[in-house]
Amino acid sequence: MTEDDVKFYGSLCYQIIGCAMTVHRELHGGLLEEVYQEAIAIEFDENDFNYEREKLIEIFYKGQKLKKFYKADFLCFKKIVVELKSVERLIPEHRAQLINYLRLSNKPVGLLINFGDSSLKCEKYIFDETTNNFKAF
Repeated sequence: MTEDDVKFYGSLCYQIIGCAMTVHRELHGGLLEEVYQEAIAIEFDENDFNYEREKLIEIFYKGQKLKKFYKADFLCFKKIVVELKSVERLIPEHRAQLINYLRLSNKPVGLLINFGDSSLKCEKYIFDETTNNFKAF
């Protein structure tokens, strides 16, 4: 990913996080994840975001599509996987979930947003499909 790509995705992530901050400011922390999912969808609509809610992520094995699939909370701008949580603190399993979604969907950027605390927490990850590596940014 080039520096221009990082700037471009950083700008889109900034917009998504802004919507999450608006939701958190209004609803505060500690509600059910589904409540935040519905509220942030309203923010995305009001900001004319291109997004898909509960985006299915298909899994392939040896070229064959499996019956099992994953479901990401959002796919924004056709490139950024957004996974919401409402937990006391993020744990490695939450990060692994997002990273698996990125790897399986071949999307370059993921956001992990936690509404469960008194302050909003966001983590951004970049997936490099050529090296199969992830890094926070």
